[in-house]
Amino acid sequence: MGKRIFSTVSLWTVLGLALWFFRTNGALVIVTLVSVLTLREFYQLMHASGYDPFDKFGMVIGGFITLAPWFQVQFGWSMNLLLPASVIVFAIRLLGERTPETRVESLASTLFGIVYVAVMLQYLVAIITPVPGDTVTPTGRLLLCLWLIAVAKFCDTGALLAGMAFGKHKMSPQISPKKTWEGAVGGVLVSMGVGAFVAWLARDQFPAHMTPLVAALMAAPIGIVGIVADLVESVLKRRANIKDSGRTIPGIGGMFDLSDSLILVAPIGYFLFRLP
Repeated sequence: MGKRIFSTVSLWTVLGLALWFFRTNGALVIVTLVSVLTLREFYQLMHASGYDPFDKFGMVIGGFITLAPWFQVQFGWSMNLLLPASVIVFAIRLLGERTPETRVESLASTLFGIVYVAVMLQYLVAIITPVPGDTVTPTGRLLLCLWLIAVAKFCDTGALLAGMAFGKHKMSPQISPKKTWEGAVGGVLVSMGVGAFVAWLARDQFPAHMTPLVAALMAAPIGIVGIVADLVESVLKRRANIKDSGRTIPGIGGMFDLSDSLILVAPIGYFLFRLP
């Protein structure tokens, strides 16, 4: 627990300093790195599961797809064809680079990783990236992204503490034996409290509709979906027979263990913020 607390405080400190000094550019670099490193660990899980994804090229494509909203705004480049083009490339490569026994799994695991990680996390980039005629300041966009991350990650912390204190009824013993319904409720309540508090602190930068009450209500589905995303990662790790996706972060595990809850909540947050 001590390592987990230290890593959590350190990560929030690094994130805060990066955003303070480097603003939007720093946030874009962080999200892209998180996406690529998460995709790397996803492909490692696929290899451990007996599949054979095209991991290196998949990570390159994933990085560009994650940054697609920024390329669109900055240069007017539409990246809509990047995913279909990658499907064609991978389909051609598997004919000569994979055996008949692994071709289907190679293609499926490679593309699923890109969609599940890179396409979903590009919504964090869309939240961060200022657009012409914006109704929210660049600082406001950064704070919205921080709000989303805080709501999702504090749900993890709240669920852990509530589960340790009150947990009795297992949520999904075959997938994640330590998760309880009591912990999940506690996590969502913590998310709602954090969401309301951060919205109050950033009330001058947030969209007008995001009052503390509305922010608390918005935080509830985000917390719930974050729990689902954590269970999905547990499914992948169980299939690979691996406890943690990596050892990048002491007390937490790998980058995928850190980013798992953000993957599914990123598009929900973008929708709820009503950003242009």
